[in-house]
Amino acid sequence: MDNPIRLAVCILRRPVVWALAAAVGAGPALALDVTFPLGAERTAVRVERLGSYALPIGPWADGSMVTQNTEGRVEQTAWRLPAPEGGTLAVLAPLRAALLADGWQVVFDCETASCGGFDFRYSTQVLPEPAMHVDLGDFRFLAARNGTGPDASHLSLLVSRSDGAGTGHVQMIRVGPAAVDAPTQIAVSSKSTSDQTLPTPVAAVRAEPAPLDEALENGSVVLDGLEFATGAADLAQGADAALAALAAYLAANPSRSIALVGHTDASGSLEANVALSRRRAEAVRARLIAELGADGGRILALGAGFMAPRASNLTDEGRAANRRVEAMLTSTR
Repeated sequence: MDNPIRLAVCILRRPVVWALAAAVGAGPALALDVTFPLGAERTAVRVERLGSYALPIGPWADGSMVTQNTEGRVEQTAWRLPAPEGGTLAVLAPLRAALLADGWQVVFDCETASCGGFDFRYSTQVLPEPAMHVDLGDFRFLAARNGTGPDASHLSLLVSRSDGAGTGHVQMIRVGPAAVDAPTQIAVSSKSTSDQTLPTPVAAVRAEPAPLDEALENGSVVLDGLEFATGAADLAQGADAALAALAAYLAANPSRSIALVGHTDASGSLEANVALSRRRAEAVRARLIAELGADGGRILALGAGFMAPRASNLTDEGRAANRRVEAMLTSTR
């Protein structure tokens, strides 16, 4: 059974030291200290106890991209940090070295053009702005695997910068056995590393599905139970629990606003799918307002088309998973 990945942030007088720790089976834990400028922060986390992720294992080329469909507990996290000296490689290189030292096998490693540029970025799973930003002219990607068979774990790292904003961005997606029970922890300490004290845990993502409000305030949440046929925006009855929970959250938090973001599978043109995905989001918005009394002034309906898949478009199951609507918090306070 895998142990979870742990990212600890220790606030020092000058730099911030991030420790990324992961272990597989009985093997030694990965312990990596990387110094980043002061001000690094987690921007989003999304957890599915049982889900799938189309892991890129090759570049976008000749109109397609090679992916491996991975299944299990899916954890997607993003961080923002002041842009490090040395660019994106300065962030990725030590993480890659530590993964290799801990027994992970890198199956794909690329940089901007060698990844496939624009087409690669919009064919892989990325948390929405502003949680994660990808500069189309400067990003790096790594995919790694640890173990074989049903107990294997898979991990991807996406590192980018914000042109002119002076910030860097890191996204990690990890897929492991669904039976993982221990949480991933984010810890913060005001102690210097010379004190040799462990950071104090301040937040945890549990193996059990997080309540909708917790997931929403940490980034976004997929509205489970919605079903859309290929090319259709009609919303059948279903997902009552998810929509009711979302309406209850809005009622309990009158200062909050959200965006409903529709998604499609990859059948058809991008333009048509963006329009279709927005109609799906609009159908959910209409139901929240008409049936559950939600305040429509605090709900946007947007469409992302097929640009943010959560599963492979090569299978019926994957395409069905990609036809979805997500809710994301748009409030900044």
